[in-house]
Formats: sequence, C-alpha cells, structure tokens
Amino acid sequence: MEKRKWADVLHIVSGKNQKDVQNPNGKYPIYGSGGKMGYADEYLCEPGTTIVGRKGTINRPIYVDEPFWNIDTAFGVTPDGGLDSKYLFYFCVHFNFMPLDKSTGRPSLAKSDLLKIEMPVPSIDEQRRIVYRIEELFSELDNSVSTLQKTKEQLAVYRQASITSAYPVMTKENTKKLSEISDITGGITKGRDLKQAETIFLPYLRVANVQNGFLDLTEIKEIELKADEKEKYLLKKGDVLYTEGGDRDKLGRGTVWNEEIPDCVHQNHVFRARVDKSIAIPEYVAYWSMGSYARMYFFRKGKQTVNLASINKTVLSNLELPIPDLATQEKVLAEIESRLSVCDSIEHTVDTALQQAEAMRQSILKQAFEGRL
Repeated sequence: MEKRKWADVLHIVSGKNQKDVQNPNGKYPIYGSGGKMGYADEYLCEPGTTIVGRKGTINRPIYVDEPFWNIDTAFGVTPDGGLDSKYLFYFCVHFNFMPLDKSTGRPSLAKSDLLKIEMPVPSIDEQRRIVYRIEELFSELDNSVSTLQKTKEQLAVYRQASITSAYPVMTKENTKKLSEISDITGGITKGRDLKQAETIFLPYLRVANVQNGFLDLTEIKEIELKADEKEKYLLKKGDVLYTEGGDRDKLGRGTVWNEEIPDCVHQNHVFRARVDKSIAIPEYVAYWSMGSYARMYFFRKGKQTVNLASINKTVLSNLELPIPDLATQEKVLAEIESRLSVCDSIEHTVDTALQQAEAMRQSILKQAFEGRL
C-alpha cells in the first residue's frame, strides 16, 4: 500500500483553553488527552476526529463521533478527503507515539512531528473494508473479554463465599466464644498523623498499600516522626491491618503484616490490630474481615461523605467474630487456603487469557496496516 505523510492526508486542530466556552449545560463535550471533562457552548473539531494527546496521555487515542472542544493538552486529528476517519483512528491505536516524545518530564508531542508520520493509504473502499474486518474481529475479541471479566467477577463472589462458609456459624451455642476484635487484641491502634512534628524518616503504609487480603508494596513512601514515637507506630509480624476509608464496599479489609519491610510504621488512615496469639491466629482474624458478615457490617456502619466512606476505631473494635480453639482455627485456615488456591489458579488462567486477547488486538492492527488482513 502507498504510504503518505499525515501532512498530505489530514489536518490537526490544536486545543484551546475552555474557560470562556465551558458550561455544565453546554451542547458539546470538552475533551482532554485523558477523555471527556465537561461541556461547552462551542466546538473546535468535527465529528469523526481522533484525539491524540499533546501532553500527558499521548499513546491512548480517542475516537469522537460528535462535534467537540479540545483543550490544549489534546490534538484533534481530522482526516481530509480520501481518508476514512475510522481507518485513521485504528492506525493511531496501532501507532506507537512514544518515540516522538522529546520531553524530559511529562510526555508531550509536537504538531510538526505528527505531520511527518507516514501511513499506508489505500483506496477509500479498501480502507472501509479493512475497518469492517478490524471491527468484526474486535467484536469477537470483545465478547471473549467480556466473558473473562464476568468470570473474574464471579471469582470475587466465590472467594467471599468460600471464606464465609469455612467459619463456624455465628452462634454462641456452637462456638467456644463469640468475641469482638477488641477482646482478642491489645486494642486497635490508629497510625501516625502526617501533620505531627518530625525528626526521623521511616517507611509507612497508606490505605493504597492495604488491599483486600494482600499488600501492594510497589510504592512505599516515608514519614517523618519523633524518635520516641517509633515503637508506638511500628508494625510487627502478625499485626492485622484495616483501612479507615475508601469505597463503601471496601472498608476495613483485613491484611496480615509479615514484616515485608523493616522498620515500617502505619499512617493514621490505617488501623493496626495486634492479635493475642494465645487466643486467635492473625490470618484467621484477617480472613474473617473478607467474608460476607464483616463486609456487610462495615458497609452498614461506614459513615458516608461526598466522595468516600469511613469507619472509626469504635466500629472496628466492635466487629464480632467466632473464636473457637486454635486447632479449629487452623482447620478453618486450611480449608480457606485450599479453596482460594483454586481461585488463584483460575484467576491466573483468566489474566493470561486477557493478556493474550490484548496481544491479539495489536496483532490484528499490525496485519491490517501491513496489508495482510
């Protein structure tokens, strides 16, 4: 297929500040490089324009089939005669814009560099045939991906049900003891406030680090605190961590700390429960917080604000759980971990399939623009 420069087959509309045209009740959407961000009374770009980020998100094109206003972080790439708008969009999805980034900080592209891009431009009928074939194959992929995503959602439900069903029934008659979290710990400790005085630096855990049953330690920040505060906030092996705030259906969580990072403390939006190991096993307590009883408890007790929900120390301390003898707790844990290992295996298979689907998507585009589709 003949290759032509963008300068010969399209034009680029530079974005403008939206302040003078912005209106919540406006007729036309406002787009930045990351997507829709409001409405305006006027527009700059015609329908069938592809957005390519000028700054920030530069490698995630967006196709817009209505008139819109683009701000100065987003280029509007509009085809001239002889170039199909969807064909151009799929080329942009296929094309890697990153080598054109000449910035040293936030990714950015120059209009002059974009206009030098070369792309295959067959006849308009051939372009439309290629677009039809791409969308036909993508539709099949989308159906498969949808099935895989539903499988992941079902796995999440199964995990919770598996955890819940492994525990003794919540009655005093068939458990040794029905306890509150405060009964089996030395109390709930809230982490250190970031605004207090400082003298030493230590790594600390934030809400973002405490996930539902696991820790995300990919980004660990440091906190400043007084030397004599270290012991008060220091995490120790077996501590159960709970989150104070977040989405209403994700309050509490329950994750065991196993000294993954030396000398680590916790911030004031993360609670620490130090379990009395002569009474309960930390993992037993943590898994209980992921089951349906605890999830519903946190959901009901969470205090909702405009953007997030939260629980306080009293709510967490009053969470009830069945506490049988340690041998029974060990059996419960073995049953839970056996069931969850099956879930993990299935989820790994699903994640691999999702990665393969994305690779297939890129392969389809590669073949399309090499004339092999």
